[in-house]
Amino acid sequence: MDARAVRLRVLGEIRRKVGFDAYAWPLTDPETAVGTAPLADVPCLPELPRLIRLKYLTPTNRWTTLRPGTVTTLRAATGGNPARSLLWREMLDGYGVADVASAVFADRFGVWAFLDLWRSRPFTGPETATLTRILEPVTTELRRAQAETFVARDGHSPRPGPVVLLLSPELDVLGHTPDTAEYLRVLVPPDDGRAPVPAGAYNVAAQLLANEAGVDGHRPAARVHLADGRWVTLRAAGIVRDIAVTIEESAPAERVALFGRASGLSTRERELLGHLAHGSDTRDLARRMFLSEHTVQDHLKSIFTKTAVRNRRTLLARALGS
Repeated sequence: MDARAVRLRVLGEIRRKVGFDAYAWPLTDPETAVGTAPLADVPCLPELPRLIRLKYLTPTNRWTTLRPGTVTTLRAATGGNPARSLLWREMLDGYGVADVASAVFADRFGVWAFLDLWRSRPFTGPETATLTRILEPVTTELRRAQAETFVARDGHSPRPGPVVLLLSPELDVLGHTPDTAEYLRVLVPPDDGRAPVPAGAYNVAAQLLANEAGVDGHRPAARVHLADGRWVTLRAAGIVRDIAVTIEESAPAERVALFGRASGLSTRERELLGHLAHGSDTRDLARRMFLSEHTVQDHLKSIFTKTAVRNRRTLLARALGS
């Protein structure tokens, strides 16, 4: 299953065993922890930019501060006083949300997603324990699904950018370059006849606001799967008082780094893959990494096994997208 199907299936199990009223479950760039592919069913979708902005500016139960393998509730984190949360105080209270169960899906290779479950009544200890038990296997499955996106398949995606989307500090769309809508339509397919929603752009822009507010220091950037094995990188930067979000095809080094993490390669294996992507042969690899040629071959065999390829050509075609 792809990452969307994985999340939908898991949500069905959670709804049956725990129950919730609404949810938000975006994937994230494993290095920057910035949201990428959103999946949500919340009552405030018309206020999506405001919701994302408040989520990124709220330190309470922020996914970048949560401990992997645990589920934390808003009630527990605020000592029973959810008004201590900016997101709850400014938005969730108005929608009758009494508690939020939050979790981050992370492992030693990076942060792959975060989940918020909203409910009109508090979550119980046994319910959070049930949610905790799914975190490790679901994290592994989400990472596997991301690795699968590097396999090129027949399909159409826009030509490389860059394209630009201009947002206000409140994340209102102020303008964009001509091809931006085409990219957004592929990134987050809208309902028929509707304009595409720039959810990925909202996330990187909100991360920039979090940087400026001193809430979180991760870079305001995220790599997002576009289609047919292709990846684009979104970046946010301030222009006077507004925010410019650029969307362009991910650079080879960005692809290789993400491919290595998603495939579960060790630090040493990712280093070797990076050298290999620059055209190094076995002798060069051994010299650069201060290893024997025999050890280099052992590392390559391990990489082939983890990435399900049989040779260097296929490995590089998948990692580089060529």
